[in-house]
Amino acid sequence: MAVQTVAGNTTSSAPAVDLGPAAALSCRECGERFELGPLFACASCFGPLEVAYDLPTGSPEELRKRIEAGPDNIWRYAPLLPVPADVAEKPNLNPGFTKLVKADNLARELGVTGGLYVKDDSGNPTHSFKDRVVAIAVEAARAFGFTTLSCSSTGNLAGAVGAAAARAGLRSCVFIPHDLEQGKVVMAAVYGGDLVGIEGNYDDVNRFCSELIGDPLGEGWGFVNVNLRPYYGEGSKTLAYEICEQLGWRLPDQIVIPIASGSQLTKIDKGFQELIKLGLVEDRPYKIFGAQAEGCSPVSAAFKAGHDVVRPQKPNTIAKSLAIGNPADGPYVLDIARRTGGAVEDVTDEQVVDAIKLLARTEGIFGETAGGVTLGVTKKLVEAGVIDPALTTVVLNTGDGLKTLDAVSATSQATATIKPSLDAFRAAGLVAN
Repeated sequence: MAVQTVAGNTTSSAPAVDLGPAAALSCRECGERFELGPLFACASCFGPLEVAYDLPTGSPEELRKRIEAGPDNIWRYAPLLPVPADVAEKPNLNPGFTKLVKADNLARELGVTGGLYVKDDSGNPTHSFKDRVVAIAVEAARAFGFTTLSCSSTGNLAGAVGAAAARAGLRSCVFIPHDLEQGKVVMAAVYGGDLVGIEGNYDDVNRFCSELIGDPLGEGWGFVNVNLRPYYGEGSKTLAYEICEQLGWRLPDQIVIPIASGSQLTKIDKGFQELIKLGLVEDRPYKIFGAQAEGCSPVSAAFKAGHDVVRPQKPNTIAKSLAIGNPADGPYVLDIARRTGGAVEDVTDEQVVDAIKLLARTEGIFGETAGGVTLGVTKKLVEAGVIDPALTTVVLNTGDGLKTLDAVSATSQATATIKPSLDAFRAAGLVAN
């Protein structure tokens, strides 16, 4: 099929750009292909676009060696990403290759015997997985000549964009709901870019940004999760690559992933499929489970009802980073969960808090509310017999609990306050038997 160039979102005479193995943009619905550019919707059917590749050829062994010889960040996977070959030499935050923690204490608590791992993305530069997706979007922004980096955000993305833009020498202007957690507001503002609060929820913010793209006010702006979304989304594939490499180049049997827009889950599945196609991992079954908070669970509700479409909800949950009531990739999440034999489940805010504290108590990992959602759903599905405890299971923690202190502050206080004396300490009953 011929590759088209679409006027409107990009110019019909757009020059060729160097984004490494990226060959074109392809519609996920109808398969129509378009030249690389700041496009996000198919001109034929309005379906979402994603990056199509000319993937490396040759032996899997040589490709593994090439990857393993690369830097300890996502650029070790540059041959599989829409970035130029010299990306590691450019000023960027070099996210990725975060720890895959073998969570034996947590496994014993949950009754998991097949091996339980936590992929802890709080170790990224701005302490969330969003650094991965933004790093890819920055390269697209450079390629297309954008001078301002922007986004609609539930918090983590705003901070990641601000930091990445500062490092790349770009201006940033990001948009957030007005009532975000204060820690995320500060982290987004500290990098010196413009931070704009919008009166409304995330879906209101996203609609506003879509309008701004079509206005002269937005000329020269790269919105990482709108007109750069096909490239941005590819950053989540690196989670799949890293997990498989850290497991000794094998697929996990089961993986539990939080759902906001749903893009992370769909791209992790895409990453697994690419590794299979390249012969880097053995082609065998794996199950993907999606996790939502009960107060914003449109995909979970659709899964349980057997629907193929997602009915939007008005979010009401402490897990604000997942509070997207109309998730763009919701239908694709449903397809993947069903195709792989997985499921989509939700948990209450109380269960989220309990799971945050459980992860901290057992493994010394302080996850944000999204991590509490993911572990809470994992616990619920293990207890229900949906997740097989005898299989290798990976749980994602996508951000740092220091960003969502309000969620646990009421139940995480000093054990006792005493006078500075041994007698007072004894009286407090804290002396070990």
